[in-house]
Amino acid sequence: MKKLLVPTDFSEEAENALKVAAQLAKKYGSEIFLTHLLELPLSQVDALSHHSELPEAVFFMKLAHKKFEEVLAKDYLDGITVHETVDFNQSFSGIADTAKQNHVDLIVMGSHGASGFKEMFIGSNTEKVVRTSEVPVLVIKNEHKNFDINNIVFASDFKNDNKETYRQASELAKAFNAKLHLLMVNTASNFTTTAKANARILDFINGYDFKNYTINIYNDENVEKGILNFSHIIDADLIGISTHGRQGIAHFLNGSISEDLVNHAKRPVITFKI
Repeated sequence: MKKLLVPTDFSEEAENALKVAAQLAKKYGSEIFLTHLLELPLSQVDALSHHSELPEAVFFMKLAHKKFEEVLAKDYLDGITVHETVDFNQSFSGIADTAKQNHVDLIVMGSHGASGFKEMFIGSNTEKVVRTSEVPVLVIKNEHKNFDINNIVFASDFKNDNKETYRQASELAKAFNAKLHLLMVNTASNFTTTAKANARILDFINGYDFKNYTINIYNDENVEKGILNFSHIIDADLIGISTHGRQGIAHFLNGSISEDLVNHAKRPVITFKI
């Protein structure tokens, strides 16, 4: 976890993510790439790349730099190497390119605390990053004074095409010295017996030497509710889920979410690309 990327629009949500990234950086000796997405019309982007003195473009660059200076002066970044970058990609999908160019290990980004899984991942900026990122994306929904991770839920259907995500999740659990709670949610429309589910999970993790885990089969109305309810019961610090590239996470979510569950969904979520 040597290189962390934090996209920022200088909002409170983005700062919550940066504070978590700063705690991780201090713990693991990481450097942070703080990236501001500057939405400019294409003509102005061209102007900037040709070092033109187009007033609006220069104004926005100066404004971004001023905001960077304010952020970099924060106490919680003391002693951390922070690289500031401005991305003219005009979209959050450009974050994945920035991550690739800088060999980033983890993207840490903020999201609105009041929204549920659906709002967080469908059609949002978060979804755009999650869908295009090759590296895990840690989504922070509120402020964490002490970002201590002791219990991680890893929700999966435990089909063999997801094995790479388990490797990533177990590496993360090792880094945090955390217990990994392997979770398969059973629903009426997609029911598997406990014996079959257990066998599938054991087969899935076969060949990995990670031992600090529990196996859990949980019944609920839909997968989303199952993940949130189980995470609430064990008071998980982090929820990990796999994502299917272009399909994003939409395949995971069928059914609406009650207000109570939305509050539980304020836990941080980390996504692993299959």
